Amino acid sequence: MPRWTRRSFLGRAYALLLLAWLAGCVALAPTPTPREAGRAIQVIYDAALHELPHDKQRHYAQRLYRIGGDPAYLAPMEAHGRRLLSQLQHDIAGLEEPGHGAARGREIVAGHARRTAKQRARQAMLSEWGEVAFGRQLLFRLIQADYYGLLVRLPEHDRALDYLASLEWRAFLTDPEVIRIYAAQVANQTEFLHQLGIVDLRREVRVAFQRVYPPTDTALLDEAAYHNRLYGMTHVVIADSRYYQRWVEPERHAWILDAFSREIDRIVNEATADIQAEVALSFLLAGQANHPAVGRIRQALVAAIDPQSGIIPSTSGSTDLIHGEHRNVLAIMVLTWPGQLHPGPDLSRWLPESELFPVDDGERQL
Repeated sequence: MPRWTRRSFLGRAYALLLLAWLAGCVALAPTPTPREAGRAIQVIYDAALHELPHDKQRHYAQRLYRIGGDPAYLAPMEAHGRRLLSQLQHDIAGLEEPGHGAARGREIVAGHARRTAKQRARQAMLSEWGEVAFGRQLLFRLIQADYYGLLVRLPEHDRALDYLASLEWRAFLTDPEVIRIYAAQVANQTEFLHQLGIVDLRREVRVAFQRVYPPTDTALLDEAAYHNRLYGMTHVVIADSRYYQRWVEPERHAWILDAFSREIDRIVNEATADIQAEVALSFLLAGQANHPAVGRIRQALVAAIDPQSGIIPSTSGSTDLIHGEHRNVLAIMVLTWPGQLHPGPDLSRWLPESELFPVDDGERQL
């Protein structure tokens, strides 16, 4: 049996022994604690980590490193840092060419996923905003480089910041239809723009969000609208934390935390595991680990674990490890929360100087 396949098998077997408690398969065994249940999911994903696509490896490793500081998760982030530098060098060089942003925006819209109705709606929305499609991608890459301590070492990155400052972010991020279609990304991009010193639209976006989703009308929202609203609110908190790198001020986000507290019954009964976990993480990032909502969500996440696969399945019952990475890493974080945050990592200290600015070999895949 190949080495990695053997590790995956052993990791899953270990986790399933623990999770057998959930199904009553082990006589007289106590119910696992949230930490034990979360650790069992983590063992499965740790064993299969290198079998996941690069974007999933990065997503998983970033989150578990930032709540635990385990250097075992550095390798996927170092690989991500190298890809970022190559992508950003290409992006910044392209900005010298007139029309580059518009052309890249059209390419991104044309290549947007269209499998689901939600994806098609997002593609149609982005098609109406021209260069913003490229701006969103460039903004994400810049903030990731900043998180890794690489942005200040990237030559001419100010050109990218100046380009982003020229786009119509205020109109885009406060547009009601944009908020209705992708509230989480609106929250992310608003905070990223502020963190990079481009523009502070936080107050204006909050006002626009509350116009789209008035607190008095929450009970009237259908499932899709309610989930979009919850995602947007959780990402206000998560993005403020620089994605689990620092604590947030509870007072600043009281309007969100108070709403989650009031709505906890609906959240536990109707929201997906992904949303439930992000709601709990909002309280955890605000230093409120003992809030009753966190306990309720932990119980719900443990109950959602499938004893056969050892992970939390999708709403359709799928236990595919790749497609389930997002909700399961969030569940691991909530269930095993250690009460500490680790910034970065600062990859300028880990990547050799020769790798920080790789020579363009003409074979970059963006």
